[in-house]
Amino acid sequence: MLKESDTYISGQQLCDDFKVSRTSIWKVMEQLKREGYQIEAVRNRGYRLISSPDVISEAEISSLLKTQWAGKRIIYYDETDSTNNQAKACGERGGAHGTLFVADRQHAGKGRRGRAWSSPPGESIYMTILLRPDIMPESAPMLTLVMGLSTAEAIRKVTGAEAKIKWPNDIVLNKRKVCGILTEMATEMVHVNYVVIGVGINVNQQQFPEEIADTAASLCRETGRIYRRSELIAAVLERFEENYGIFLKTGDLSGIQKAYDAVLVNCGQEVRVLEPGHEYEAVAEGINRNGELMVRLPDGERRYIFAGEVSVRGIYGYV
Repeated sequence: MLKESDTYISGQQLCDDFKVSRTSIWKVMEQLKREGYQIEAVRNRGYRLISSPDVISEAEISSLLKTQWAGKRIIYYDETDSTNNQAKACGERGGAHGTLFVADRQHAGKGRRGRAWSSPPGESIYMTILLRPDIMPESAPMLTLVMGLSTAEAIRKVTGAEAKIKWPNDIVLNKRKVCGILTEMATEMVHVNYVVIGVGINVNQQQFPEEIADTAASLCRETGRIYRRSELIAAVLERFEENYGIFLKTGDLSGIQKAYDAVLVNCGQEVRVLEPGHEYEAVAEGINRNGELMVRLPDGERRYIFAGEVSVRGIYGYV
């Protein structure tokens, strides 16, 4: 109510709406102040919200969401091992489609191929969404690309910066990685039990471990501005809900293929394809409807690259 009002809200109105005492209202206002919200209280006028802190609590994120199902249930942790782990455990217990798991800090964050993901507190976004899509198991990996596009679009909307995608699931800004995406799933032969998609975004982080310092960056470092993480989380969920709907309607990536290629950082450029025991150079031509990267070899042959264990990089570096 404070966020939706541009003026004071009387204590009596809050009491009437929530059917609680003035003492209860005062206690909640004091709790919000301790969390970092700046609230002005004026006798005979009421309460007014002056500014909100960079918190990613359930209440803060929910107050910004305009989605139908994505993030309608939010589970927040001050610290956890991994939001993907928590989402998978919830998936095994029958957790609801669209449940969002968010942590301020992870002590066992995960990247692709079992790599660790640096997860300091108070600076970045570590979140996972639980999905129960009615699709065949072989279609589930496409959801990584759906989330990749959604995250790039959200970063562009919130920051104004030209975030791009390094196929299949890294988001880059000025050729440095600011976001990674990890999709995991539980399936049977012809049925997906659940899918979890983890998103790690370097938002206001200033320092990085030595081993990734050359390739990693944050939105703050690349743009010179501090961002509220909750606003970015809400933007990602809104874009994902829309793109996910398109994916389910078409059954593949044809409905978002053009939008994905438009932000694909190496589209139309030479890349180095790193296959186990084999490397070659080609020109990236965008993705097909299944999410494979189409590349053109010097002799004119076109190949289709499936993510798996294959890595694609720029000729002269990471991008």
